[in-house]
Amino acid sequence: MILVKVLIFALFVLIFTGVTSQAFAHTTVEVEKYEIEVGWGIEPPIVGYRNDFVFHISEPGENPGVKTGIINAFKNLQATAKFGGVTKVLDIGSDPRLGHYFSHVIPTKVGSISILLQGDINGVPVDIEIPVEDVATTAVLDFPPTSSSSDQDVSALKNAISELQRDVLSIKSGSGIEVKSDSGMAYDFAVFGISIAGAAIILAVVSLVKRK
Repeated sequence: MILVKVLIFALFVLIFTGVTSQAFAHTTVEVEKYEIEVGWGIEPPIVGYRNDFVFHISEPGENPGVKTGIINAFKNLQATAKFGGVTKVLDIGSDPRLGHYFSHVIPTKVGSISILLQGDINGVPVDIEIPVEDVATTAVLDFPPTSSSSDQDVSALKNAISELQRDVLSIKSGSGIEVKSDSGMAYDFAVFGISIAGAAIILAVVSLVKRK
């Protein structure tokens, strides 16, 4: 039971640190000869703040490594924003730069959004869904930072560490562990699990420090 708790805790912390550091930025896909780049005008996107979905649609130019922007790329192409089961067909505006387009938006919820592109570009069929960077809370912009969220994280981490320490003492004393013929193997697994948890704790602490 102790080993299971240790491994679950380690997994939780690793997921926690992974989520806090994840970022998509702009995403580029290729549809035949066309290159489609989708992202936010301002990154990271913040809930409640006006932003833009931005698009850059291009094709190879005459010179190697040079791209040419596509004019009227959305003539027969529809862009739809998706948030869970909620969708919104976007109004697309043309940027002065050739091949660049945008759509104004105010993100109202924290979470993941993707852009569905359907139709065709100059006769080339397009039907793709492209993820954009997750919408974040205002905490990433707060200065001085509010203490509530970080204090809660630290408190939760301290409680988890305290529980882990009690489990370690329990393992050392032999209490709470059923003695079997393969007890040596069980002990090795327990130590292995504790090692993983220790590494996860270090990652969590580093993540918390970076967020402050």
